[in-house]
Amino acid sequence: MIELKGVTKTFGSTIALDNVSINIPEGKIIGILGPNGSGKSTLLKMLVGLNKPNHGNIFINGQQIGVQTKSFISYLPEIDYLYPWMTIQQAADFVKSFYEDWDENKYKELVEFLELQPSMVIKKVSKGMRAKAKLLLSFSRNAKLILLDEPLSGIDILTRDKIIETIIRDYRAGDQSILITTHEVREVEGILDEVIFIRRGQIALEGNVEELRYQRQASLVEIMKEVYTHETI
Repeated sequence: MIELKGVTKTFGSTIALDNVSINIPEGKIIGILGPNGSGKSTLLKMLVGLNKPNHGNIFINGQQIGVQTKSFISYLPEIDYLYPWMTIQQAADFVKSFYEDWDENKYKELVEFLELQPSMVIKKVSKGMRAKAKLLLSFSRNAKLILLDEPLSGIDILTRDKIIETIIRDYRAGDQSILITTHEVREVEGILDEVIFIRRGQIALEGNVEELRYQRQASLVEIMKEVYTHETI
């Protein structure tokens, strides 16, 4: 589904991604793992068209990044992007106006499942509630590709559990792809099908999670420690 061919992205003298070539399979939940500054978020931003590569090409379903690919991608950035003055319902109406794949029934089900109220004002709720609101907006679409950038960052353990439950609950296996960047490897290990470790802008290791665990006789956390032995995680 996703193909990177010799992709390099720089910011001044900093190399965020360094000649990366990789095929990311369709219909899987894929973890993009690595320490801060390894290039994880840059990769997701390029897939959604927010950043453009200096060199190389990116294809999604055989198409280069553009209007057509954006129409079936749901992107949840790490930053708190919601307008603080909006209610959750107003934020939902705003997102709905841009995307034809918005599913109102799914939205209503998720509002209840995530224990949110449409009348809640964004600036008046906790960080955990805002994290769930962002997830609500991302998963209320029937998007073929969902990109989640550090969805568990800086929130309490109960909210993390609810977010993981939501991903499992709404994932359409085989028909939908989810890419997750995160430091919270233990929390997501049980839901990942594939994993890509990025180190200093390059692919350090990739593969099927079950196969990697079997080959190395180690958990994903232990494998990550091996990959980044000389890195700060």
